[in-house]
Amino acid sequence: MAVDRYQRGMGRMMELVSSQHSNAFDHAKLVESYKDLDPDLADYIVSFAFGDIYSRKSLTQQEQTMVTISTLVALGTEPQLKLHINTGFNVGLTKEKIVGALIHCIPYVGFPRVLNGLTLLKEVLAERGITPASNADQPK
Repeated sequence: MAVDRYQRGMGRMMELVSSQHSNAFDHAKLVESYKDLDPDLADYIVSFAFGDIYSRKSLTQQEQTMVTISTLVALGTEPQLKLHINTGFNVGLTKEKIVGALIHCIPYVGFPRVLNGLTLLKEVLAERGITPASNADQPK
């Protein structure tokens, strides 16, 4: 059973990783970066977060990512937020959708956290070679 959860989680996690943007910090790199601290931590992340939660079918990949982005903005966890903004593009979210989700958070979490999120979005756009005013991030 635990092997099934881990394998399901690895499969789901790899669906969120971009092959085009290998320089971006992604979930696979995150898991790998913690293995030297405790080998069980990778299993917790992969089996629980991806094998159990992200593998649920009640939300689409895009909806899951929008919820995650909004939650991370509220928490102020910027390294994870940047990772999930990248994931948003990987699953087909547009810049406008991500901006819309961030702006929607203003009445609930305030301007400072949302502005920090928008700054991270600009960093991700620059790393992906997308100008803030372009439509290059639109799915084809």
